[in-house]
Amino acid sequence: MVLEGKLFVANRMTEMKEIHYSNPELRFSAELSEALILLCRELEIPVPMWMKKNTHEFAAFKQTIFFAEQYTEKVKFDRFQIRLLE
Repeated sequence: MVLEGKLFVANRMTEMKEIHYSNPELRFSAELSEALILLCRELEIPVPMWMKKNTHEFAAFKQTIFFAEQYTEKVKFDRFQIRLLE
């Protein structure tokens, strides 16, 4: 699995990273969760709360957006977008 993450401030991308993660012993959802945690660690941001809208977006488009309200800590960006590349 290759997961791409982008941070945006005022509709301008400020940072982008990719994570390559594979664990054939895990189901897809668990593998995605682990990759998301690693991606957040790489970007040095807290892990967002995954909501029902994120599940629907990811299932339909292989990408989803997290907004600042989905974090328990204050963040210095407006949105965080993840996209499944592989």
